[in-house]
Amino acid sequence: MLWPAMITLSAHVVAARLEAWTVDPMTKVFRDDPSRVPNVRLVEVARGEMAEWQVVIRSAEPLTDLRASMGPLHGPKEIGTPRIRWEGYVTVDRTYGSPSKDLLRKAPADYPDPLLVSPPAGLAAGLSQPLWIDLPIPKLAPAGNYEATLRVQALSGGKEVSVEVPLQAKVYPVTVGKSRLWVTNWFYTGRGHLPGSDAPGTKGEDAYLAVLAKRMAEHRQNVALIDPIALSRFAWSPDGKMSVDFSRFDRWVEIFKKAGVIGRIEGGHLGGRLGDWDSQFGVRVMEPVGGKPEVQSVPPDDPRADRFYSQYLPALVGHLEKKGWAGIYMQHVGDEPIPSNSASYVKAAGLVRKYAPGLKIVDATHSHDIAGAVDVWVPELDFADQDFDFYRSRQQKGEELWTYTCVGPQGEYANRFIELPLIKTRLLHWLNYRYGITGYLHWGYNYWVKGDPFDDVTRTKANDGWGGFLPAGDSWIVYPNDGKLLDSIRYEAMRDGIADYELLSMLGDRNPAKAHAIAERLVESFTSYDTDIEDFRTARREVLEALSDGS
Repeated sequence: MLWPAMITLSAHVVAARLEAWTVDPMTKVFRDDPSRVPNVRLVEVARGEMAEWQVVIRSAEPLTDLRASMGPLHGPKEIGTPRIRWEGYVTVDRTYGSPSKDLLRKAPADYPDPLLVSPPAGLAAGLSQPLWIDLPIPKLAPAGNYEATLRVQALSGGKEVSVEVPLQAKVYPVTVGKSRLWVTNWFYTGRGHLPGSDAPGTKGEDAYLAVLAKRMAEHRQNVALIDPIALSRFAWSPDGKMSVDFSRFDRWVEIFKKAGVIGRIEGGHLGGRLGDWDSQFGVRVMEPVGGKPEVQSVPPDDPRADRFYSQYLPALVGHLEKKGWAGIYMQHVGDEPIPSNSASYVKAAGLVRKYAPGLKIVDATHSHDIAGAVDVWVPELDFADQDFDFYRSRQQKGEELWTYTCVGPQGEYANRFIELPLIKTRLLHWLNYRYGITGYLHWGYNYWVKGDPFDDVTRTKANDGWGGFLPAGDSWIVYPNDGKLLDSIRYEAMRDGIADYELLSMLGDRNPAKAHAIAERLVESFTSYDTDIEDFRTARREVLEALSDGS
């Protein structure tokens, strides 16, 4: 991670040596940013979501021994003590291929992203250092105005300096419950950055998964990608009858279910391309070789495919029904079929239709030619834009429409790249509401490099074949540090956007015309957004006020 070597402050609030000011949490604060006035101290929030403030400190002299503390948030009643984290910086060494017009800074540049528990060792003179303060608002909190005071202390020339910043929150008589937007981030076990991440099948792995699941649930994720083929044990009787032990798969599901993520289960992909991008799809099968199961990739019309799936899929369905999970399970077949290999994808999906006709099929797709073979369409956001009439027609047939982001879309599309304004990340889910899209998928929750994830956000140093085109932040939205999982400001913006989707949906239940009119003011089209933060806050306030008075 990158910190200013030292930090110094001057003062809007108290001391001449230490200044502090508040900035809207959707503003990315760079080290050389000057102070911003007027201060933004009041946050407006519903019950059941997160209240957030961003405070920036700076000094004209170097600082050491930085500390921050805060008392409870109090108003109609005391509702908890806000958490304080320090924003860290990562270096974006190259800008992605087709950057948007509102790219904040061209590479190379240091961007705020990870949220660290501990303060930096020091702060150099004239550099700005943001702090992130947040508090989950209890669902039973009385509506009204609340306040608390942040106190920041440091040493300057061996002498104590401090500054106090009053912070306020207005809690509306509106409660946000579970999200109806389906959200999944594909996660990775491996790399060894956190305890248990590279200990498959052990209690350590279970503990690692519990850490991921808890954090996902806190950020309103409600779908988990869990692969029963990879997690199950296979055996065969002498007459060739296959038996499947799903116990490890069950353990994974129960971990995510207990945390509050599930929701729904995405069954891992049955297969993938047999070669390069244009090659045909194959499927995984388990074959007994020397008395032990061996995974093989075969064309979907290969006799081995039928032999395996004619036994595996009925066994899976029977197990899901026994566990009560059949209604929440979806099956991936193959990722991102394109027109040239759609026929092989349809054949692979045909195995599911034949042997597990009750399972929904979900996949990211680049092709219309798989109509009838998929139930939950997940086009990349730009594909959804270009062919929206087609996808709307599939919705009218009872199929679902989600979108995904992965490497793209770029240009003016909303995404969650580090170089984009935070509001553009949050507006992804206003876009989903505006166009009636009911799910969002991203591939890169924690696909960290083997080296230092803080030092290689574009994967160029990893030399793993990905660094040539992955935008900064596309591979992960959380960070590992000292055995702990750390959030990012992008991850907070994603969660807040999902909560916004729910607020808009709640208003839409009462007054759909009003909800859509508000959403359309901010999301003019798939590629055109009002990214003015004051306009955003005004629109959100309208939603909260409409929900408060029942209009």
